[in-house]
Amino acid sequence: MYHNKIIKLIIPAVNEEKSIALVLNAIPLGICREIIVVDNNSNDNTAEIAKENGATVLLEKIPGYGITCLKGLDYIRNTGGCDIVVFLDGDYSDYPEDIEHLLNPIIFEKVDMVIGSRVKELRKPGSMTPQQVFGNWLAVFLIRIFFKHRFTDLGPFRAIKWEALEKLQMEDKNYGWTVEMQVKAVKHKLVCLNVPVRYKNRAGGESKVSGTLKGSILAGIKIIKTIFKYA
Repeated sequence: MYHNKIIKLIIPAVNEEKSIALVLNAIPLGICREIIVVDNNSNDNTAEIAKENGATVLLEKIPGYGITCLKGLDYIRNTGGCDIVVFLDGDYSDYPEDIEHLLNPIIFEKVDMVIGSRVKELRKPGSMTPQQVFGNWLAVFLIRIFFKHRFTDLGPFRAIKWEALEKLQMEDKNYGWTVEMQVKAVKHKLVCLNVPVRYKNRAGGESKVSGTLKGSILAGIKIIKTIFKYA
C-alpha cells in the first residue's frame, strides 16, 4: 500500500493497442493495489495487451467515456472499495509517472480531489487542439461564474477519495463525465486542488473526440449542458 492507502486506478480505453502497454508500464510500482482497464468494445488487441501487462480487464460494450468509468466504479464497489481512485486515459498523453503529484495532496493534506491541470508551460506543442484549449477555458470560466470555484482544467488525469466520490453519485455516460464530477464536487463542498501536470501528444494518432470536428462539437455541447444542469 502507498502510505497505508488502498489506491485503485481506472483506465477507460477504446482501440488503444498502440499505447496501453506504454501507459501500464509507466505507472510507478508499489502505488496502486489494482489497475483496472475498462475496454469500451475495442476492435483491436487493447484488452489482450492490457491483460498481458498485469491489468484487470473489464468489458463495457455500450460506447461512452462516462459509462466506461462507471463500469470501473461498479467493479471497485463490488470488490470492497478502496481509499483513493485515480482516473487516467489509455492514450499515453498523460505521464503516469506523475501519479504521486495527484495522490500526495490527498494523503498528506486535507484535500478530497485533485485535478491534473494541463497547463501550457508543461504541454508539448500541439498536444491539445485549439478547440480543446478553448473548450476547457470556456468550461472552467462558466464553473467560476456559476459555482464560484476556480478550476484550471477538465483534465481526465485525476484522483479522488473513494468516500467523496461515492457521495457524488456520478451518472453521466459520455462526454460530461469530467465536468459533472467537478461541479458536483463543488456543490458537495469537497476540497479540490488543481495540480499542474505534463501532457504530450497521444500515442496512436488523433483523439477520437477532440481530433474530429464532430466530436469536439458534441463534447462541447454536452459539457456546457452539464454545467447548466447543475448550476
